[in-house]
Amino acid sequence: MPDSDARPIVSIRDMHKSFGHVEVLKGISMDVPKGGVVCIIGPSGSGKSTLLRCINALVPIDSGSIRVANFDVHSLTTDKERLALRREVSIVFQQYNLFPHKTALENVMMAPIYVLKEPRDEVRARAIALLKKVGLAAKQDAYPGELSGGQQQRVAIARSLAMRPEVMLFDEVTAALDPETVKEVLNTIRELAAEGMTCMLVTHEMRFARELADTVYFTDGGVIVESGPPAVLFDQPKADRTRAFLSQIL
Repeated sequence: MPDSDARPIVSIRDMHKSFGHVEVLKGISMDVPKGGVVCIIGPSGSGKSTLLRCINALVPIDSGSIRVANFDVHSLTTDKERLALRREVSIVFQQYNLFPHKTALENVMMAPIYVLKEPRDEVRARAIALLKKVGLAAKQDAYPGELSGGQQQRVAIARSLAMRPEVMLFDEVTAALDPETVKEVLNTIRELAAEGMTCMLVTHEMRFARELADTVYFTDGGVIVESGPPAVLFDQPKADRTRAFLSQIL
């Protein structure tokens, strides 16, 4: 459960982002407590994925502020500063982006060894433990091409965990999976949340959002239309736009 007494581990204030003449985010503000689980839902093109990328400094914002732990993300200017941030906040994408010529174990080990310069033996032990954690202990020597989509996505989650982040961002991580493998990936995220990992998820999996999230944010047109506990937002939405969206998908 989130630590309600501490200051939020993620704090966003009046964040704006445009691509060319298109304003994608139009004044986003939100707080995520340490250990909290936030799900962001909404139609395609509503700025959900851009929001996550801004938090991880993959996309610079135009105005406003983002703080993650002790990092003022909007003020970071160098690759070294952004790398330090990404030790605290890791992102898992819809595409697995695994190195096809490296085994599952090697994929998980690469960033701690080559980016963080950590000792190989220590990293290897941690990577084996992480693959076991995501249910893939028997697949550590398999190459991505030998794994199902769900297995590849779980390797990608283990790879992100190898950086020992404080916050995990998940960007539509089940969107490219067949229905049978969605469940195994969601179970992995469910276990992380239960262990106290701060999680922010962009998702179309409404049942999962209802079960897992502390707070659900509904975004449309680059703004937060409505937010609240899942039971309130799904069952008693206040905004007409929220009701219309949910009527299409529930």
